[in-house]
Amino acid sequence: MEEPGLFALIMVLVLWSSIWKAFALYRAGSLRSVPWFTVLFVLNTAGILEILYLFVFSKKKQKEVAA
Repeated sequence: MEEPGLFALIMVLVLWSSIWKAFALYRAGSLRSVPWFTVLFVLNTAGILEILYLFVFSKKKQKEVAA
């Protein structure tokens, strides 16, 4: 017998992880960070590694403004 609460929890976790994975993969790809892209693509960490990458390890390139 399936429990609907468990199914809903799993679906929420899949959605949560997928959103963070998409943001992290996009950032790693745009920064051309092949090692991070590979690790983020292969490992499934329920969004934890993706959040750490986005807010701790990746740094946005600063745009140079012509004076």
